[in-house]
Amino acid sequence: MPKNSLRLLSCAFACVLAVGAAHAQQSPADTAIANAISAAERGQPVDAARFANAPLYGWLEYAGLRRNIDSLPPEQAQSFLQRYQGQAVAETFRSVWLAALSRRKEWPAFLAAWSPSVDDVALRCAELQARDASGRADAQWTRDAQAIWTSSGKSLPDSCDPVFATLAARGGLTPELRWERLEKAAAEWQPAVMRAAARGLPADQFALANDYAAFLDAVHDRALQWPKTARSRLVASQGLARLAKSTPVAAENALPRFAKALEFTEEDRGRVLYQVALWTVASYEPESARRLAAVPAVSWDERLHEWQAREAMARSDWAAALAAIKAMGEEQRGQSRWAYFAARLTEMAGDKAGAQALYRDAARESDFHGFLAADRLDQPYALCPWMPPVDAAARAAVARDPALVRAIALQRIDRAGWAAREWKDALSRFDDKQRRLAIEVAQDGGWFDRGVFGLDIAGNPEEKRWYTIRFPIHHDATIRSQSARHRLDPAWVAAEIRAESIFNPRARSSANARGLMQVLPSTGAAVAKRNGIAYGGAESLYDSDTNIAIGTAYLRQMEDKYGKTYAAIAAYNAGPSPVARWQSQRPGMDPDFWIETISYKETRDYVARVLAFSVIYDWRMNGDALPVSRRLLGQEGGARKKFACPLAEAPKG
Repeated sequence: MPKNSLRLLSCAFACVLAVGAAHAQQSPADTAIANAISAAERGQPVDAARFANAPLYGWLEYAGLRRNIDSLPPEQAQSFLQRYQGQAVAETFRSVWLAALSRRKEWPAFLAAWSPSVDDVALRCAELQARDASGRADAQWTRDAQAIWTSSGKSLPDSCDPVFATLAARGGLTPELRWERLEKAAAEWQPAVMRAAARGLPADQFALANDYAAFLDAVHDRALQWPKTARSRLVASQGLARLAKSTPVAAENALPRFAKALEFTEEDRGRVLYQVALWTVASYEPESARRLAAVPAVSWDERLHEWQAREAMARSDWAAALAAIKAMGEEQRGQSRWAYFAARLTEMAGDKAGAQALYRDAARESDFHGFLAADRLDQPYALCPWMPPVDAAARAAVARDPALVRAIALQRIDRAGWAAREWKDALSRFDDKQRRLAIEVAQDGGWFDRGVFGLDIAGNPEEKRWYTIRFPIHHDATIRSQSARHRLDPAWVAAEIRAESIFNPRARSSANARGLMQVLPSTGAAVAKRNGIAYGGAESLYDSDTNIAIGTAYLRQMEDKYGKTYAAIAAYNAGPSPVARWQSQRPGMDPDFWIETISYKETRDYVARVLAFSVIYDWRMNGDALPVSRRLLGQEGGARKKFACPLAEAPKG
């Protein structure tokens, strides 16, 4: 790549996205169809003819039909399915219509509307009911019903109950099949499913099966008298493993008696000891190291290896932490996270040359730990931007695809679920080139998360390096002005928005956090009052300018409270109480180790992700970056980092 091209590429695309931002706004036509759909959902009169040629006319029809689904005549529904055959709206309607017909027990109409592409388990069971009611419960029906019975150890939909009752009445639920489902339920810690599966077993087997289920509810000594079979060992070990999740010490103390009585294998013991260790170490309890050491080798996995390293770090036992990393498999040990910490710990042990080699391995990656490693080496950050070739004609053809047109139109009117269905339908017909062009078209329309969820990084690793798509820039002027007002780095603010909402102003979490920076209404009200920001209630958080103003003010509040950016980021995600606990548990710990020993996986990954995103946004907005090792401390000024694409080997990230 020619000199300065990284800077030119980052600046050029910031300009392109600033121009493209206008396309995300609703037009009068968008507003009109959105209002019409809402009116149809409420049962209000709609001048449907006005929208007959609109791309979303099918969804307008769907909205009206769905409202009256329980009284809809079959011929009207069938007409809709035929007219929109092959479109996402037809398949969406089909599922709703089939569910209604199942409730109405109109089985002939159900079979007429059925499609083998339906994969919803409740509807598959309803289809078996329909075939049975129509006299089509043949040998294939039995096989289909048995396949659903054995498909999971978890609870199945209510519509499957009559199917299983019929299957049992016809001798299709053999004791072997009942035990197969019961064992799967035991593995899923589902005692209620175990009891349901046991019904119909011979009396002696039924009693044992129910005692098995009771053991998962509460460990009991009757299990000491169970038959010494693989099934008894499975259930007993799963019951003790379930107990370990809530009370590790009780499970550990009970294990020897049951292991001896039922002749546990190493796998059975490991199943229990794994959970004992995991739920001890996740809270960094005093017995963590001992319980980890007790887990048999056969039961170790990447998750436990990570926790062993973290637990040793939390105790500042650097030799044990390094040994834990060395015990990892080659692939896990080669990840930038563990290559970096192996380097840090090797350096702390006095082996500078060994550490340098490990830092070089980690620094090939364009992520948080790769950037930290590059800082340790005092070298530029690895970044190898990738862009697919420009093909204007092909892009224009993709942009005209009816399903993609509908998807983007639905996204503009805040119908995200419907938009995702149309998107999936469009992509089902696209090759990789067309899929990438569709992502570009969607991003130009303000649908930024397609540049995350639409990528195929596993099949096309270069797409991970498509930074202009993965890291969009929107509301740039507001981000910069509010960052300046609150003395924040704009790249950090952009990174927070990317991590929280992927620049979706209508984002809303299950906790009711709203908008670009996912602000809770209570937080929004308090921060707005404190900072003199105009606030019109929870709905105003969907206004991008208001959300950024409040979100940046809150970031400033966190930064002032904690004094270190990495702690402020953790508090933004997890809240003040956990951060206070982590600070009191590990006072004075170096930031990289402190971040890695955060006990919440979500927050641990979030802090690393936001800091890495900040570096990339710095590149996108400025062409260079504040070193991440200074950024995480909130230190500004000084030499900034350059970026370079390693010539010998392109980074994976």
